[in-house]
This record gives sequence, structure tokens and C-alpha cells, in this order.
Amino acid sequence: MSSNLWGSTKTQFFYELNPDLVLETLDHLGFKTTGRVMTMNSMENRVYEVEIESDLDNPSDHFKIIKFYRPGRWTKIQIQEEHDFLADLVEFEVPVIAPIAFEKQGGQTLFTLNDPELYYTVFNKQGGRAPDEFTNEEIEQVGRLLARLHNVGDMKTAPHRLKLTPDVYLKSNLDFLLDQKIIPGHLEASFKGVLEGIYDLTKNSFNNIHFQRIHGDCHLGNILKRGDVFHLIDFDDMVMGPAVQDMWLMLPGRDEYVDNLRNHMIDAYSTMRDFNYEEVRLTEVLRTLRMINYSAWIAKRFEDPAFKNAFPFFESPSYWEGQINDLRDQTYYLQEL
Repeated sequence: MSSNLWGSTKTQFFYELNPDLVLETLDHLGFKTTGRVMTMNSMENRVYEVEIESDLDNPSDHFKIIKFYRPGRWTKIQIQEEHDFLADLVEFEVPVIAPIAFEKQGGQTLFTLNDPELYYTVFNKQGGRAPDEFTNEEIEQVGRLLARLHNVGDMKTAPHRLKLTPDVYLKSNLDFLLDQKIIPGHLEASFKGVLEGIYDLTKNSFNNIHFQRIHGDCHLGNILKRGDVFHLIDFDDMVMGPAVQDMWLMLPGRDEYVDNLRNHMIDAYSTMRDFNYEEVRLTEVLRTLRMINYSAWIAKRFEDPAFKNAFPFFESPSYWEGQINDLRDQTYYLQEL
């Protein structure tokens, strides 16, 4: 695999972020740090919880969360479109965890380390609990939350963010995997053949489907319940896509129980925003695109030591044999559409 997929200077600096630099960065923004830094669990970016001096009584007010974006993934304007979406949601009182807008910097939320260029943002620490599953009442609450999210998302566009389509999430990823010789040679033709077949089945699936700003990665790990209110977090994968993407990830199963919950969600959603039921048929298409994108996501970051440690099996033939078999199984569902 290429050792320079993301640009050697930026990536090396990203790998070697250290506590002193993290503290210095927050001090530069006007906080008084105590010297205590804890690395948080994040594969995609580098995220740190930092203790600051504070006279406030709430324990959470004694900490800030600083997030350094993975270099080479998003441009500055793409990240700004994420922040703009979050600002719009805050303005319309949709419960999300948004970055701090620094008044002395004119409300700025996105900052840059200059040597080398690395983007970062800061959040207040927020408590909450990620749900393991939903009751009927809770899934109805989530349905209304997603409707509010999409009402705001539809007010503006994000022209620089990715579009969730087979061309972007399948064809481009396949081209990358083939160009970089990621797939073991004896499996390459089989993998390519399966994906080309899937592309033929899905390339027209999004015709006449409305695209708008959506969360994009709206699974159970990206929603927190604080008190009685659900909050959406981590808009790093925000895209232009169909509304149903934010719905199926909350309820990814295929059984009758999940179908009933999904109906409750859609019914609640429909009290606040019209839902195009034609989008439900896209669920298996979106599931397939996510499977393909997952392998490309690992491949594009595999020189990161954290990814090598987390996915030691990635270069093995057994991994790619499993992917081929899973995608062949997925083809069955696509043919039923």
C-alpha cells in the first residue's frame, strides 16, 4: 500500500500530536489549562478532554473537548459547511452538540494550526447516555427529532460536501481500491465483478429522490440522551443525501420488530415533516454503499498506526473473501427491489 495516501507531512504531524501542543492550543484560545489531558476514543480524528480552571459549580464546566480533524479528508470549506449546519440547528433549537463559537474571534468555530496546516475545533463537555435500544415512545421522539433536523437541513445546501450516491460511495471507492492494489491479487477480479454488478443494480436508484443536508452517520453511537431529551452528536460525516439515511442507521435490522419500530418512527416524523415512502426501498442500497465505503475508509487510513492495530486482519485474504461473500449476499436483497 502507498505510504503517502494522505500526504506525509500532515499525517506524520497528526500521528504525533502530544499533550503539550494540545494544552498550548487551548491556552492560545484564552483558556487556562491545568495540565491534565485525556485522549478520547476516536479512530477518525484526534480528540482530547482537557481540564481547565473554572469557578463554575458544574463539574463538566471544568473540561473542554478539542477535536483535531484528520488531515487530507475534508477541506476547510467542507468542515465549515458542517459547522454552518450545526449553527443552523442551534438557531432553530434542535438539540445537537455544536462547537463553541468564540465571540472574541467573531463567532469563529474552526481554527487552524499553521505549521503544518491542521484544522481543529472546541466543544463544551456534555454528559449523556447512548441508548442500547429504543422503546416505542423513545423512537417516536427520535422520529420527531430527525424531522426537525431535516427541516433545518433543507433550508440551505452544502455544495462542497459529498453526495451519497453509488458514483461516490461505490464507483470512486472501487477505483481507489483497485488503483492502490489494496485487494489481494487473486481476489481482485471477483471483488471487482461483484461491485460492478451492484453498481448496475443501484446506479439509477436515486433518480427523483430529494437530496439535502443530513447527518449521514446517524447510528446509536451518535445520539445521547440527556435527561429526557435526545441530542445528536458528531456531524463529521455530514453529507448531501436522502432523509432515510438518517433513519435506517438508527434501526438497521430486518426483522418484524425493527419494522414495527421503523413504522413508529416514520409516523412520528410525519407529524412534523412529509416523508417520501419511496425512500424506504433505498435502505438496502444505502446499507450496501456503507459496507463498501467501510473497506475504503480503512484502506485510506491504513498507514495510521491506530488503524493497523485496530484492523490487523485487513490485508489478509480472509477479510476480502468475507467481503466478497457478504456483498454477494447483499446483491440478493438488491435484486428484490
